[in-house]
Amino acid sequence: MNISPDFALLNIDKPLGLTSHDVVAIMRRETRIKKIGHAGTLDPLATGVLMLCLGQATRLSEYVMGHPKTYEAQVQLGIETTTYDAEGEIVATNDKLISREQFEAVLPQFQGDILQVPPLYSAIKQGGKKLYEIARRGEGDTVELTPRSVSIYDLQIVEWNFPVALVRVHCSPGTYIRSLAFDIGRALGVGGHLAGLRRVASGLFSTENAVSLETLREAIHQDTWQQYLLPPEMALQTFTRLDLNDQQSRAVQNGVWLDLTEYSLDTAELLQAYDDGGKFLAILAPVAEQPGRWKPLKVFNR
Repeated sequence: MNISPDFALLNIDKPLGLTSHDVVAIMRRETRIKKIGHAGTLDPLATGVLMLCLGQATRLSEYVMGHPKTYEAQVQLGIETTTYDAEGEIVATNDKLISREQFEAVLPQFQGDILQVPPLYSAIKQGGKKLYEIARRGEGDTVELTPRSVSIYDLQIVEWNFPVALVRVHCSPGTYIRSLAFDIGRALGVGGHLAGLRRVASGLFSTENAVSLETLREAIHQDTWQQYLLPPEMALQTFTRLDLNDQQSRAVQNGVWLDLTEYSLDTAELLQAYDDGGKFLAILAPVAEQPGRWKPLKVFNR
């Protein structure tokens, strides 16, 4: 499949120590593609799946980020930090022994649909300012953290080596694993923080089909990196596909609404539309007040 770097996705296995923005900056410099964005931030202490959107695919970042995530997280008990992870200052310690059975016993309360308080040191905005900026100015006491609804579909111990438990978390987008580690520590009465994190999957994208940044950079220098490009429509994996005829394709390109009453699309929320040559063309959205009518939400003219 011939995929253009002007409209593509990249699944990178982010290394330790780099921010998501660092990876984007490296790729912009190496490929000389100006328009590159990431879909789903990973902290410097986290590794694993980091999706990059290239060229027009940056318009699909919200869909890339919208899928469930799977993480492997190291929860260290007995130490709380300001940031809920290993980068923060230690604010409390407790040397009480906790058994694997005790740890497993509290996990059910964090599964399902739960309310989660995000960490103060996060990029969430309040009053137009990011929370971590407020915290760094020493004004954290002025912030009222609002619980957010998240879903944790599965939470299992992978490895137990007290005081560290390696857990596997399958969760909704927007879940803070740092908050989860902190909350588990609090539930056990000893405190805890996130000592390490690896995102092993984001929707269909996993570390098994990711490329390391080092390998990718070598391939760029050899001009063979295009082999790692992924088709942008992979971001729309949960959307119904619709193949348009030539007349419909031209109408969509001109922003014209389509009457698709003849198709069984009553349960579809969004459509990924293709032209008669099989090329991804647009995302279509239903017109709420006119059943059977669909409007172009995003059109990709290539």
